[in-house]
Amino acid sequence: MTQVQAGAAQARWCLVPRPVAAPRLRLICFAYAGGSADLFRNWVEHLAPDVELVAVRLPGRGMRLREPLYGEWPALVEDCASALAPYLGEPHALFGHSFGGRLAYEIAQRMRPVLPPGTCRGLFIGGCRSPDSPQARPYLHELPEPAFRAALRTMGGTPTEVLEDERLMSLMLPIMRADMRLAELWGNWHRTPLDVPLHVYYGHADPIDSEASVAGWRGFTTSGCELVGFDGAHFFLDSHRELLLAHMATRLRS
Repeated sequence: MTQVQAGAAQARWCLVPRPVAAPRLRLICFAYAGGSADLFRNWVEHLAPDVELVAVRLPGRGMRLREPLYGEWPALVEDCASALAPYLGEPHALFGHSFGGRLAYEIAQRMRPVLPPGTCRGLFIGGCRSPDSPQARPYLHELPEPAFRAALRTMGGTPTEVLEDERLMSLMLPIMRADMRLAELWGNWHRTPLDVPLHVYYGHADPIDSEASVAGWRGFTTSGCELVGFDGAHFFLDSHRELLLAHMATRLRS
């Protein structure tokens, strides 16, 4: 791959709302199921000037709307890690919510054997069960469309105007179902814990990923794990965004 091709691939995968000439740290962010990189565009307002935010663009949304969705974890992780390689080789932290939390963890595991210790400064995970916590049944991704739509409405996170717009929903439903399939079939595949500090966030009223389901994250790192709860449901990163970002900013400074 030429330098031009590599740059084009990186631009296709990465949104950098506020480029920093010589960042002290990069925060690489992964959205929840069906979410886009634009979710993180305004987060830069809460980050220190020397922290560069990189939001990951996945196929099926935004400028990649017509690209095929991923159906299996290995291909998604490999392609994502390859596109992020220039960022992952330098000091960084990872954040992901729900499905994005799973992907952030998989990227950290994928890079664990090849990066010098300390390159990844922290893994921030929100609304995401630990790998050894069983997935609740029935699987949402297997529900017929009326029940799937009802589940989306119950979960929150999807604006009412989107749920009631048939044109938008026809675009969104396949993406959300594909992401949820990956999230629900995800499991405990790695024998070696990370050597990265974990910061795990959950909503006290989350009907999907409760405090009990995230508590197991303590066993997946040798560098300490803190659990932080918010008075919200599954999408507390929207309802309690400023509190979440204030906590993250404090940890990123240290």
